[in-house]
Parts: sequence; structure tokens; C-alpha cells
Amino acid sequence: MHTGQPLGSGRTADVYAIDESWVLRRYRDGTDATPELAVMAYLAATGFPVPRIGPPVGPAMSASDLVLQRLTGPTMAEALLTGTLSGPEGAETLARLLRELHTIPPRLSHDPDDRILHLDLHPENVMLTPHGPVVIDWSNASEGPPELDRAMSCLILAQVSLDPSFPAWPALRALLGDLVGLLVEDGGVPPEALARAKRLRAADPCLTGAELDVLDTAAELVASAAG
Repeated sequence: MHTGQPLGSGRTADVYAIDESWVLRRYRDGTDATPELAVMAYLAATGFPVPRIGPPVGPAMSASDLVLQRLTGPTMAEALLTGTLSGPEGAETLARLLRELHTIPPRLSHDPDDRILHLDLHPENVMLTPHGPVVIDWSNASEGPPELDRAMSCLILAQVSLDPSFPAWPALRALLGDLVGLLVEDGGVPPEALARAKRLRAADPCLTGAELDVLDTAAELVASAAG
């Protein structure tokens, strides 16, 4: 199908403008977006801040296409880098979003302790819109214990903070410490959850060699912050 102006690209998908209200998100490898669509629709019905889902824009849409609300505002990562959002404010927002997400019962699991998990909730996947933060990119979403989601967010932050080319890694290291501290009241980051998050990250085919190389050190950083 015809696509509009490119708006951005991630590791697996590209985003194109449709009009002022909607964008098209397309997986480059043809990944079926139907499961992601189902999770987002379920979360939207609970009031959790996800992009609104739009109508199909033509018969040529494939299963790898998603029509989503066009959001305005910076990502949390951009706001942290420019100083319009402080590290403590960023940590508080991430902790609150994780907390709110983990109040939502699972859609499929029959385990009463399971919750919806984002498994990639970090500053680049939070848009700071005029109406509040909105969580994007639900491609890794799953169901399971909330502590796994908390561990994954912290582990990703730790990995980025170990990248010497990242201009604000000291600030990100401080944000990680703030986030781990805030998550204590929700159950913290238990060692077994951190170990499972590390295994999942190690198996992620999208990670670069450099990211894999620092995975052990990143896990140690999170464990140290968690005490």
C-alpha cells in the first residue's frame, strides 16, 4: 500500500504519516502485528495510556501493519537529554507507569498473579504528549509476574548507561538508581526476576554485539542498585 512521509524507524519497524491524526507502523520483516493489536486494544479499554488504534486505511494493508494515533511531543529520552525532564521526574514516571500497568489483570493467563507486561518499557518508548505520557511499542508484550517487567526496564537502562558513546550515561546511571529505589515499594527487583530478564535479553535477536557484551555488567549494576 502507499505510505506517506517517513516519521521514524526502530530496530524492527518503520513509521509513516497517514495524515495529521494517524500513522502507519510497519514491521520490515513481515511480523504479524495482530497479537500486539489485541494487547493494545485490551489496555485501551482499561484506560491505560496507549496510542489509539485507527481504522484500516486500505485493502492493501498487511498483517504487519498497524494504524495508530499520531502522537505529538518528545520521547522521554529526548526530554531527559534536553533537560526539560529531570532524572528523578523520569524515574517517577517510569515507576508509575509500571505500577499502573501491573494493576491490570491478564488477558489470557489463568494465573491470578500474572499481569500484562511490556518488557521494553524505557525512556525511548514513552511519549510525553500534552495529555500526559503514552507508552508505545508493545511488540514484546507478554503476561507474567510484574517483577520481570520491573527487572527488564532496569536492565535496559543499565545496558544503555554502559554505552560510552551515549552522551548522558552518568545521568542515566542516576536515573537507574532512582528507579530501583522507587520500585522497592512495589516489590523491587528480585534476583530471580533479574536473572530471567537477563536470559530474555540474551536471546533477543535484535541486540547488537556491543549490547550483549555488557549484559553481565548491566545485570550486576542493577543487582548492586537493588541491594
